[in-house]
Amino acid sequence: MAWLLAEYQSTALFSLKPAWATSSGGKSLLVPTPYAVKMAILDAACRTSGVVVAEETWPQVRDLVVALRLPEHAVVTNLFTRILKPNRTPPPPGSQHAGPLGKTICYREYVYLGGPLGLALGEVSREERQLVDWLLQINYLGKRGGFVQLLAPPTFAETLPGDFITISGSTDSFPADGIVQQLDDCDTSLTFEKASVYSGKSIRTGRERVLHHTVLPYRLKRSSKSFSYYERIDG
Repeated sequence: MAWLLAEYQSTALFSLKPAWATSSGGKSLLVPTPYAVKMAILDAACRTSGVVVAEETWPQVRDLVVALRLPEHAVVTNLFTRILKPNRTPPPPGSQHAGPLGKTICYREYVYLGGPLGLALGEVSREERQLVDWLLQINYLGKRGGFVQLLAPPTFAETLPGDFITISGSTDSFPADGIVQQLDDCDTSLTFEKASVYSGKSIRTGRERVLHHTVLPYRLKRSSKSFSYYERIDG
């Protein structure tokens, strides 16, 4: 078994709220989670190879080990913005909230990734050409609109390069001054039917969608009321 390596460059701001965040608030994670990566692969599989093939290969995708090489810098911009939200109760006729949607204020964060993002998938076979093809089709990670561009064709490696960190589960070592974040992943009980947004089946956090406390090799270098600047810890 080997590692499949790919490198992506962000072409838009990245945003991905933690699994426990509400629609009105919640800080953005700094990197894509294993769950987000696997959902992106599943989306590419359904679009390019068909639902039947995607369902057959879902167990292998679900159980992949995911590792990342973080960009050198990350800058988080935080702001309050107005959004439209479905009204739970009918508003008074003629009010500013009349209609199916009402105006409200929410908190949002957007991350600028200063450099390429390395992605590694472990426990794969060198003959796994379908997975290579699906990595070619990924054009966003995290929230829709967080566009990325593949920089080169994916390659195989016998061992994980030293500048990658595993984000699927626990790791043997981590930087003491890193940033702790909760990254979600797929449990082995997550079936294709529940992963499909068209089935109507729900995914429960803590059951089919599990959380891992992961220490990212970033340190906070500078911050203000509107931004936070992080720098990667090397070595």
